[in-house]
Amino acid sequence: MPKTTDAETVESVEQYASVWKALVADRPGVDLTNRPGLSVSWADSPFPFWNAVFLTEQLADARLLRARLVEAAAYVRGKRQSGLIYVCDEFLSGAAKEGLPEALVQAGLDFAMPITGMAGNILPLEAPPHPGLRIERVTDATALEAYADINCEGYGFPLEWGRAGLAGSTLWTKTAHSYLGYEGDRAVSAASAVAHGGRLYLALVATRPDAQRKGYGEAVVRRALQAGHKATGLTRTVLHATDAGAPVYGRVGYRRAASFLTYMPAT
Repeated sequence: MPKTTDAETVESVEQYASVWKALVADRPGVDLTNRPGLSVSWADSPFPFWNAVFLTEQLADARLLRARLVEAAAYVRGKRQSGLIYVCDEFLSGAAKEGLPEALVQAGLDFAMPITGMAGNILPLEAPPHPGLRIERVTDATALEAYADINCEGYGFPLEWGRAGLAGSTLWTKTAHSYLGYEGDRAVSAASAVAHGGRLYLALVATRPDAQRKGYGEAVVRRALQAGHKATGLTRTVLHATDAGAPVYGRVGYRRAASFLTYMPAT
C-alpha cells in the first residue's frame, strides 16, 4: 500500500491538476479529460505550460507506475505540440519510487525540470509601493499581450508562443487578478492570483531578464495576492514554483508543500 502523504502535499497535487483545467478551459479544442490515475489539461498550444498530464495517484506498485507513465507518454507523443508530464515525488513510495528510473526508460521520457509546490495561510499581506515601479491591473488585449511577452522572456520562450496561449482569453483580463509592473512606460513584471477551490492560486509570475533582482517580482506578487484577497476574502494561497522563483515566494511567506518532477518524451 502507498504510504500516507501529508495533507499539504495532497492539496498541492489536487490544486495543480484541477487549477490547470481552469487556466486552459477557454482554449480552442482543449482536452480536459480524466483517466484512471491521470489528469489531462491539454490545449495543444505552442505555449508549453498549457499542455500537461498529471499523475494523481499515490503509488507503491512499480508496474502501475510504469503503466501510467507509458500511457501518459503515448498521449503526449500523439499531440502536435510539446508539453509536460508531472509526477509528485512524495506520491511515490516503495517499489514505485525505486523503480522510477526504469519506468522512465521504458516510457521513453527525459527529465525536464523540478517544480516546488508551495502554500500558506498568508493573507492579507502588506503590498507597499515599490520605488520606480507602477503596478496596474491587466484589463485589455494590449496589456494581456505584454503579460504574455513577459512570461515568454522570463522563461526563454519565443514571444509568439505566449501570445498564442493567452490571446482572446478573458480569464486573465476579467476573472483573475492579473497585474503588470511598469518601469517607466515599459511593462517588466507580471503576476496573477486566481480564485480556485477555496484558495488563491498564484500563476504566470515572471520578470523580464533585464529587470530582475530589483524586487519587482515580489512587489507585483504582493499586489496581485492582496487584490485577490480583498475581492474574495480568501486567506490561503497555493502555487507551483521553478527553482528561480521559489526564493521570492519564501520571502512573501509561502512554505514548501511538495516536490514535482516533470518529464517530456525523449527526442
